Amino acid sequence: MNDHEMNIFWKKIVDTINDGLMFIGPEGSILMVNKAFERLTGYTSKQAIGMSCDMLGCDACEQTMQTRKESVWCKLFEEGQDDMKKCRCLVKCRDGSFLPVLKNASILWDENKTALGVVETLTDISELTKLDEKIHILSRQCDRENDFLGLVGKSPEMQNVFDMIRKAAESKAPVIILGESGTGKELVANAIHLCGARKQGPFIQLNCAALNESVLESELFGHAKGAFTGAYSNRIGRFEAANQGDFFLDEIGDIPLSIQTKLLRVLESGQFERVGDISSIKVDVRIITATNRDLDELIEKNEFRQDLLFRINVIPIHLPPLRERKEDIPLLISSFIRRLNIKTGKKITGVSHDAMEAFMEYHWPGNIRELKNAMEYSFVTTEGPAIQPNHLPKKITTPKRRSPPPTVAKEEVMPDEKSQLIQALKQTKGNQSKAAKLLNINRVTVWNRMKKYGIDLKKVLSV
Repeated sequence: MNDHEMNIFWKKIVDTINDGLMFIGPEGSILMVNKAFERLTGYTSKQAIGMSCDMLGCDACEQTMQTRKESVWCKLFEEGQDDMKKCRCLVKCRDGSFLPVLKNASILWDENKTALGVVETLTDISELTKLDEKIHILSRQCDRENDFLGLVGKSPEMQNVFDMIRKAAESKAPVIILGESGTGKELVANAIHLCGARKQGPFIQLNCAALNESVLESELFGHAKGAFTGAYSNRIGRFEAANQGDFFLDEIGDIPLSIQTKLLRVLESGQFERVGDISSIKVDVRIITATNRDLDELIEKNEFRQDLLFRINVIPIHLPPLRERKEDIPLLISSFIRRLNIKTGKKITGVSHDAMEAFMEYHWPGNIRELKNAMEYSFVTTEGPAIQPNHLPKKITTPKRRSPPPTVAKEEVMPDEKSQLIQALKQTKGNQSKAAKLLNINRVTVWNRMKKYGIDLKKVLSV
């Protein structure tokens, strides 16, 4: 076999490798790529050869180049460095998307120990990244004896929630989860994902209240290198990471109006641009939102867009507060005891009758989150086999207990609010827009109150 035949032979071997491969010359220009490189990045060999290797915008390389010496184009060539580097990074493809890869880079030396260049392989780990996210979700779903995908409860209220989760999971429509803080809205979003057709895709979440406007925009849509101070490399946003999966936006009521406008566009067209970039990116994402705020009230204050509410409020799921499903408290306590026994190594068997009575009488303004905190406190203070009243936080065992303000307000307002709405619907012959004008509220509020009070329009008009 002559040299020409040998070169053809090796080219065939290189092109059969599933990993992307490229050879980078001494000055940093790409000299050769294989077929897998073309498939993974979208660049043809003609487009890649002769270009600088930084066209891939590898975030690991960005960090390396900032610390390299001026005498070498890549830190790999510095004295004292290993001949081989392995790292997990993102590379930018020709269409602007980012691909998670495992990169192996090795210096190729000649017989005189002169560096001829660098051989790099790119292994696609996008499926591994999805599995990492799936493991993160599943690791949080323990204690399945009495729960529904992490949600504990046998009360009628929670059975209705479980039923709505199953129905919502079968749909591709946006879901909004409504409930007080600490009721478990994040777990409901997880359950919808795990029950749905997109369960093999990613589940990405973001708390909208935890970030300021500029950071939130970058988290949602990503940014291009140099888009703002500190943007040293390209970065994908949560929307792009959630492609073919579900995206959970918690505390949706806290999103600034400027971001709401951009969010509405994504919901309508499935397209967006990264901050500082002009190339549109199209994604297929199902949106799940949650809030503990009254969005109708925010609309009336011009703090939330009505058209955005129309888009996200397709399948509402109302989570009841703990005080309205107290029969679930013993189940929740048993679940927390099992988890905390594993976590702490203790062997707590349960709670005493008096302690359980205190749990049942308390009004739980912080809902399940407060109950969990109380159980963790009890595990710190108790040494015996059972939790006693003296092991509980003092506010739970305090004799004087206020009636929860939300319940009082509900009992006072609900009859008038409901009867006024029924009267307006009768007067307008079921026209919800006209009824909203009569009551000086918006149409969405009318719709939500009808759902809230179970008002059947046919029955109202037939009376």
